[in-house]
Amino acid sequence: MQASATKTRMITESAIMIALAMVLSMVKIFTLPQGGSITAASMVPLLIISFRYGPKWGTFTAFVYSLVSMVTGFYPPPVANFLNYTLVVLLDYVLAFSCLGLASLFAKLIPGHRVVSIGFGSALAVLIRLVCHVLSGVIIWHSYAPEGMSVWVYSVTYNGSYMFCELVISAVVMGLLASVLDFKTLKRPAAKTSTM
Repeated sequence: MQASATKTRMITESAIMIALAMVLSMVKIFTLPQGGSITAASMVPLLIISFRYGPKWGTFTAFVYSLVSMVTGFYPPPVANFLNYTLVVLLDYVLAFSCLGLASLFAKLIPGHRVVSIGFGSALAVLIRLVCHVLSGVIIWHSYAPEGMSVWVYSVTYNGSYMFCELVISAVVMGLLASVLDFKTLKRPAAKTSTM
């Protein structure tokens, strides 16, 4: 009975966090013309699930979020073949968001101070999301690059302009939350800060 209740709790909390991430993604601080926006910490609920239940469940939750995000705001790519269409789905949605679930795994790269490692893991997960968007920009969205500008420079500049802000917002909010909340127990963290 306990395992069933735990699984039900995980599913319920994940569904709530997916819904919260969707609502926060609609609170746009700034939106770019071809997609991408700075939001009110919309990735934080997905990052919390990663730290609460681990990278496997976190990645699954973020994957489900990617599907919901596609259904609610898919930008049709300027492509003429199925392969490139599939790459947009993978790079701009499935892989880009699913990697957020790995934040708790990345946090283990900085052992010691819990708040710093959580901020670092969150930032690294968002950075990998940026890499996915940059690759998509180079492979798919290259037609939007101004004439004479390197596609790589355009993609890094365009995607970095909003994703860097998202990275900072997510890492700072996660660090602040981690300083007052243990994600696993949902209680104040113990005085000792060397464990996650």
